[in-house]
Amino acid sequence: MIIQEGYVYHIKDEYFDKAQDDKLMQNKENGNYRPTFYCLKDERNPLLWMVPMSSRWEKFKPIYDRQKERYGRCLTIVLGEYDRKKAAFLIQNMFPVTEYYLDHIHTRNNNPVPVKYSIQREVSTNVKRALLLHSKGKRVVFPDISRLEKIMLDELENDDKKVEESK
Repeated sequence: MIIQEGYVYHIKDEYFDKAQDDKLMQNKENGNYRPTFYCLKDERNPLLWMVPMSSRWEKFKPIYDRQKERYGRCLTIVLGEYDRKKAAFLIQNMFPVTEYYLDHIHTRNNNPVPVKYSIQREVSTNVKRALLLHSKGKRVVFPDISRLEKIMLDELENDDKKVEESK
């Protein structure tokens, strides 16, 4: 599968079984197939950062407003639109994956649905800021992204070793 930034994907159940992090958004909610996740490539390594999206815009608007009032901006939630519906991009719930765990791209009428460029830029900027704060010991993301990042990088390294050994 060719990974495209600016698009939304679904994650395999296998990832959530492996991750075992109760702070991750559940893969199946209210009988729906699964939540959708905005995908960003990591500039530092071959991982992908997945930002959960929620259609429960009204739930996240007051949280967004409180943070904006208190700090002048909201780093952990981006409010916008996706596929002609209001959506909340939840940077506070982001997590790393490898390409292996992407199930499929989100489509409408068999066509991938892009995220608006202005939203892409805002999400990307906030993800970079959140990762920088995380590296400085500030906890702005709920899942244990350091542990999850290590699991994913170890998995990639083990896969590379297997390929080398088979040569």
